[in-house]
Amino acid sequence: MKGNVLVIGWFSFELMGSTAGDVIAKDVACRWLREAGLRPLVAMHEPKGSHDVPADVDPSGFDTVVFVCGPIGNGPPIAEYLERFSHARTIGLDVTLLMDPAVWQPFDCLIQRDGGGQVRPDITFAAPPSDVPLVGVILVGSQDEYPTNRHDAVEAAFAELLASRDVAAVPIDTRLDVNAGGLRTAAQVESLIARMDAVLTTRLHGAALALRRGVPPIAVDSVPGGSKLLAQMRHLGWPLAFDVADLDIVELGAALDRALQPATREEARRTAERAARHVAAVRDELLAAVVGS
Repeated sequence: MKGNVLVIGWFSFELMGSTAGDVIAKDVACRWLREAGLRPLVAMHEPKGSHDVPADVDPSGFDTVVFVCGPIGNGPPIAEYLERFSHARTIGLDVTLLMDPAVWQPFDCLIQRDGGGQVRPDITFAAPPSDVPLVGVILVGSQDEYPTNRHDAVEAAFAELLASRDVAAVPIDTRLDVNAGGLRTAAQVESLIARMDAVLTTRLHGAALALRRGVPPIAVDSVPGGSKLLAQMRHLGWPLAFDVADLDIVELGAALDRALQPATREEARRTAERAARHVAAVRDELLAAVVGS
């Protein structure tokens, strides 16, 4: 391992507030080092990748240690950790100095983001875009009017599915009297749904609003045998609708794969247009009832 560079940061330590920005900065630094022909290894609190090592790795195998990103001061765990590498060249990269460098600056080379009278752009600006699908999660919750409901089973299946995929799950509450996400109007709810790539839902209007905005919903009716949600989806001919009594995680995963395809977005749009045409007849029925009353 001699000659390897050890990359450390707040991601190296348990419960030290490591952020997405820290991880992106780490990836940028590692890419730069590899491009220079070096072999960076990353000290992680919980190693997961092939280039990760435990934070308590043997220091003797490293000539260089690079601390990447974040605010640093003279306190645990940084000071103690760097003491283990007194034989190595230490570099502070993209850090914010919390103290005057004349008072405390533990690195042989300092390339700070800010502090000590210098400011540089954060190195995450050098990262390539990294996008994953946005999947809205719209749950109805337990309903006393459906005593046989199995909402918990559906929510557990959704959680299992999302844990197995690299997607960003976005909880969306459609209630307006008490809203978990702080949404206050129907337009705010709809605007959030419209920005999703797909929706997992047990709510009728979760599915309907998604379809109306061309977002494919995976709708699971949590009442065995189906209730209003499944009735609506079957009436519309929407294929990604399921009965909790027949719920299968593999089938649910295939539905999510299909929902994330561009062709399925077009299918959602066509379904909504067809529904809107049929709703015109409901308008006529209402007006006839009112005028004729």
